[in-house]
Amino acid sequence: MMHPPFLFIHSYIKEKDVTLADIIRNTNQNRNMKNIFATIILIASTLCSLSATTAQNTFYNVKEYGAKGDGIHIDSDAINQAIEAAAQTGGGTVYIPAGKYLSYSIRLKSNISLYIDHGATIVAAKATEENGYDEAEPNEFNMYQDFGHSHWQNSLIWGIGLHDISIIGFGLIDGTEGLFRGANRAGAIRNANKAISLKECRNVTIRDISMLMCGHFALLATGVDNLTLDNLRVDTNRDAFDIDCCANVRVSNCYVNTLNDDAIVLKSSYGLGYAKDTENVTITNCQVSGYDPGTLLDGTFKRTITHAPDREGPTGRIKFGTESNGGFKNITISNCVFDRCRGLALETVDGGIIEDITINNIAMRDITNAPLFIRLGNRARGPKETTPVAKIRRVQISNVSVRNADTRYASIIAGLPGHLIEDVVLSNIHIEYKGGLSLQHAAEQPEELINNFFTRNEPIAPRDAYDVPEREKDYPEPATFGILPAYGLFVRHAKNIEVNNVTMRFIEEDTRPVAVLMDVENIDFRNFKADKAAVAPYFVLRGVNGFSVSDSKGLKDIKLDKVESKEISK
Repeated sequence: MMHPPFLFIHSYIKEKDVTLADIIRNTNQNRNMKNIFATIILIASTLCSLSATTAQNTFYNVKEYGAKGDGIHIDSDAINQAIEAAAQTGGGTVYIPAGKYLSYSIRLKSNISLYIDHGATIVAAKATEENGYDEAEPNEFNMYQDFGHSHWQNSLIWGIGLHDISIIGFGLIDGTEGLFRGANRAGAIRNANKAISLKECRNVTIRDISMLMCGHFALLATGVDNLTLDNLRVDTNRDAFDIDCCANVRVSNCYVNTLNDDAIVLKSSYGLGYAKDTENVTITNCQVSGYDPGTLLDGTFKRTITHAPDREGPTGRIKFGTESNGGFKNITISNCVFDRCRGLALETVDGGIIEDITINNIAMRDITNAPLFIRLGNRARGPKETTPVAKIRRVQISNVSVRNADTRYASIIAGLPGHLIEDVVLSNIHIEYKGGLSLQHAAEQPEELINNFFTRNEPIAPRDAYDVPEREKDYPEPATFGILPAYGLFVRHAKNIEVNNVTMRFIEEDTRPVAVLMDVENIDFRNFKADKAAVAPYFVLRGVNGFSVSDSKGLKDIKLDKVESKEISK
């Protein structure tokens, strides 16, 4: 395949009918060329590439297949013709030069690289009664996940059962007018609700492109093995990357803005008709945020919209779940920034196992719900005979700095009675909460503080402050618990928890306890520091077996074997 820097020379030679000798002569006459040696290498490489094309064409300019690129004509037929021509010769680069290419469904093929050049935009066309996108294919397993996760063909760009494909370049995919944010169920008009959709593919690379307002998903990758996402800029109105039932995945150097939904999401749905783990994943050097939609790409980073559609704060986070039939294994997240969005969420509620997770070097600012949320639930959306209660074990989170976090929900580790979250280590973490609440807020659950999508059908009534509902069948979101009785850390139904070198602060004094521990086995605090109101304890323990504190400022070293109910203030 011709390397992208040579595409221009190749195209220039063909369009201008010049020779390489002409290029060399013009280069020698150009005194501004400071690096003749680099030019010679470029020409030599182009010669090799041109020589290779005499045996087999590997470069397919969509304009040669009838694409206009004028933003008026529909160009998807021409793009698909170029893809088909490349596929018939064994593969190649389908080149999209500068212009606006109004398109319906673009169908990828194996061994194809779709190269979207600088100044090129693939524009999702608005569907009409006469013209539209490919219809959503049937899926007998629709009932086990949301509609959007169950279909792939109803997309701007899609591929099923392919290998060795890439979407690269420095152009833009714009779904503003044509991609549907909702479920896109069957109807008279064939809408699309995803920008890129891939199912059961392998060896996939998406690199350098930008994506704007991409409907339900900017990318839905289901059952994709060997997936690389690198240097992408995504500014969209729902989920950005949904990486579902995928193995051997690398996400790096991406800027993702999704105020209304999640940014980088690992899932393991039943959309393939069986449970498949998402495993062997690295997410590194990425930034996620909840700025106003569209203001990441235009560089204004606006913050005028204060709530997502669920009536909670901006979303824009990294998350595991909610679809979680297969589970999540052997995953690392490192060197990532969260800005004006929700916190890190590890969720399994459909029987899958979360295990062997390492998260390191995370900076968060203006966090709109729990900074850390580890949730084991039992929604059990899957075939009854193959959907057990989930498990979470062996999770390490370290070197995290959080500033100005929503204090309603604290940081949460929450399993279920008889199904404990196991072996979690929190180390070298500093969290600063807004503060300003009390146990009275946790008891009264004032509507103005918890009026959201998750509680509107079953409002959280006033209660004993420590009587936090289980909500095991509910959508897993911190808001479902209501205001918690701790401002800093809430741990329930868990065992073998280590909290090392962790600091919790508040900006405005909060009179709730720092940490509430309920039904916990073996939890150790070492070098733990926290702001505490004079009237509040550090810890409230309910049903704790094996508790210790050591080397912690303001606290005596203590070790307790079994505690029914106790407050620790010093």
